[in-house]
This record gives sequence, structure tokens and C-alpha cells, in this order.
Amino acid sequence: MKPNIMFVLVDDLGWKDLRCTGSDFYETPNIDRIAAEGVRFTQAYATCPVCSPSRASVLTGKYPARLGITDWIDHDGKHHPCRGYLVDAPYQKYLPLTEKSIASTLRENGYHTWHIGKWHLGDEPYYPECHGFDVNAAGCFWGWPRNGYFSPWGNPRLEDSSPAGTYLTDRLADEAIALIRNKQDDRPFFLNFWTYQVHIPLQAKPEKIAKFQRKAEAMGLTQRNPFEEGEPFPTNYNKHLRVTRRRFQSDPVYAAMIESLDENIGRIVAALEETGELDNTLIIFTSDNGGLATAEGAATCNAPLAEGKGWMYEGGTREPLLMRWGGHIAPGSTCDTPVTGTDFYPTLLEAAGIAPMPEQHCDGISLMPLLAGQKPCQDRPLFWHYPHYGNQGGTPGSSIRLGDHKLIEFFEDGRLELYDLKNDPGETRNLAATLPDTTHELAQRLRAWRASIHALIPVRA
Repeated sequence: MKPNIMFVLVDDLGWKDLRCTGSDFYETPNIDRIAAEGVRFTQAYATCPVCSPSRASVLTGKYPARLGITDWIDHDGKHHPCRGYLVDAPYQKYLPLTEKSIASTLRENGYHTWHIGKWHLGDEPYYPECHGFDVNAAGCFWGWPRNGYFSPWGNPRLEDSSPAGTYLTDRLADEAIALIRNKQDDRPFFLNFWTYQVHIPLQAKPEKIAKFQRKAEAMGLTQRNPFEEGEPFPTNYNKHLRVTRRRFQSDPVYAAMIESLDENIGRIVAALEETGELDNTLIIFTSDNGGLATAEGAATCNAPLAEGKGWMYEGGTREPLLMRWGGHIAPGSTCDTPVTGTDFYPTLLEAAGIAPMPEQHCDGISLMPLLAGQKPCQDRPLFWHYPHYGNQGGTPGSSIRLGDHKLIEFFEDGRLELYDLKNDPGETRNLAATLPDTTHELAQRLRAWRASIHALIPVRA
């Protein structure tokens, strides 16, 4: 029997933003249950430190640089190119229809395909219904809720039929639950549940905010300054500002948003249980980039990982990744193997009994052996390419991880930084001068990879 697939992609959720991944302030019992009944990956990555490129990788099995989608997609042109010492590289602002998405492939193989939530992969000619989805609720060009999280939302793909003041994530969960409960046949479904949370604007239900205000006070967090001010921003338009970093998790509004997210994941899982579909559903839960830790309100903290969204360091790309599939994944297990967003496409094909499509998912591998508890035969390199200035203070660069070592090449000055992630996950000790042979080898592999996929490099301003 082909499994149902529920793919939850949260926007801007940090590596440490769940109780099961180490948060002592946020509360996520329903999401933690997925980990308790499945596997938690400790070294899972998005393919980019910002959203649109990572989303494109999930759907195509290709690295963002190969697709040409290397930054978040703005539709008015006001945000790009950013200029600092360099000028951002150009990039494509839609997911091409020539790419065969995982939804298209699953639909051809008998699946219902439902997209609910954020899309942010192009304007109307490139919406979810153009990429293989039978249903599209709320997927449009928006990168965040333009009118806020409380209705009316004004979303072009979501009717404002809910009572005024309805919370967006509640409505999106209602859409998912209705599809699950009203399915009339035995065909499996692919539920692509991509939340707008926890992207700014920071907005949550008042009673939840009050709860976490009390919690912050009880923990003594309100007596400490959560921010530290750092270096000036590297881009011309905001160089008068300084990068502000959050030092610990304490924002009650952000915590309240996470609690609402968790409650709604629990509601959908309950609907799967009630309909007898839970154990025949492969649930995947992850995020599109690191938590917002250095600007735009600096809502969370990814420590001990460095920085966050928009940066080449671990806080920008390492993500929570949980999977549950009754009878196929050992409950309460962990996996330390590095994996990335390009791996989902071949994994879902194998789970569904569909032949591989290596010409499409050419940058990913199936994780099914890891889900069965097997070890990988050998290390493989993982790559990132972000030739842009991040809104959060990060500068253009590329990076490679092979084994425990990660090398970053920064384009402004050609600087190389090498880290041993096993012993220094916070990237505090640059080993480039200490291990010159390793530095040279990884730099050569990174540059060869960029050349092989024709990755674009920013130019001097």
C-alpha cells in the first residue's frame, strides 16, 4: 500500500525552536510526539539560509544554484540587487514549469496532491496548481502574511470566509483537516502543509502571549537584556544600522506563535488518527532556513549555533527534521548523518514505490536506508551557494560540508573559514591556517562544484 505523505515546512523555524531539539522556553508537545514516535535528525540542513531557494529544492531535488533561484523572491524589485562592497548576483524569480515537481510525479502515480499555506515560488503562472497540485489553499506570491495573521487576510488564494480575527494557522489547519476527513476514495494523498508561521510579523493570540510573559518572568528572563549590538550592516541602504543579536530565547510573542503552530500540527495528526490514516502516513516536519536571530526583531536564538537566517553559518541552515511512519521508523530514534533538502524528492519516490528519476532529483539521495537504521556507505559533500547580502547582516558566500569539516568562502574578500563541526558546532575556531591541506581540498571541491553548475558570483560594486 502506498503511504500518505504529510510534509510540514515551517517558515523561519530555528534548529533549537522545539522542546525536543533543546528549547527550554518554547512548548511543542505535539511536534515532540512526532520525534518520540519516529526519528529526529540532528544534522539536517536546508539548502539555503533563506526561504524561496530551499522550497524550490524540496520540490525539485536540485540545489538552488543549479535552478538559478538563489535568494528569496521579491516581486516589486525594491529589495534587489543589494549593494555593499559587492553587488548581488542576479537570480530567477519563479520555479520554472520545465521542472517536474514531486507533486507532479506523485499525482501521475495516483496521489491526491494538496498544497496548503505559503508558496513564494513565483507569481500566478507559477502557483502550486501549475506545479502538480490539485488543491491550493493560500499558496501565492506572498513571502509572509501581508495583512497579518488575523483575518481578513486578503490572500488571493484563500477566501476571507472565516470570522474576523481568525488566526491564519487555525484556518490553514481547518483546510487540511477537511481534506483528510472528506476524502472519498482509497487513493493516497500528498499533503504539503507549508505554514506562514513563524515568519514576521510577530503576531499571536493575546492569551498565549500573556502565558509566555508570565513564563519569562518566572524564569528570570525579563531581568536580563536579550540583545547585543554588533557590527554595522554591510549594505549601503542600511549601513547606518547595526546588527542586533538575540542572546537567548525569551520573546513571548514568538513563543505564542510556536504554541499555536504546535496545537495545529496536533489537530491535523488527530484527524489522521480519527480516520485511521496515521500509521500509513509518512510525516515529515522541518523548516526552510534558520531562525531569525540577528535582525528584524531578532525573534529567536539558535545558540550554540552561530547566527541565523540569512547567514552562511550553521544557524542559517541547520534545521529541525523529524519523521514518523508507523512500522517503518523506530520510535524515539536519532540519526546523526548530515542530510539536506534535495534528499526529500528521492526519499518520497522510494517510500511510494516509484522508480528513481535521477535526471530530476540529481542533487539528492534517498533517506530510506537511514530511516531503516542503516548507516551510509560513505560521506558525501553538501553544498550551499548564497551570492547575496542577507537582510539579517550576512554577506555573500559559498560553503561545503564533508564529514565533520565545513569550509566557507566569503566573496567580499575571498576569506576562507574552516570548522570542525563535531568538536566546534558553534563555529568559533577557524582552522583554515591550522589545516591547510584540508582547507585547500575543500576549497577546490567547492569551486569545481560551482563551475559544474554555472553558479553566478556577485561582482564588485
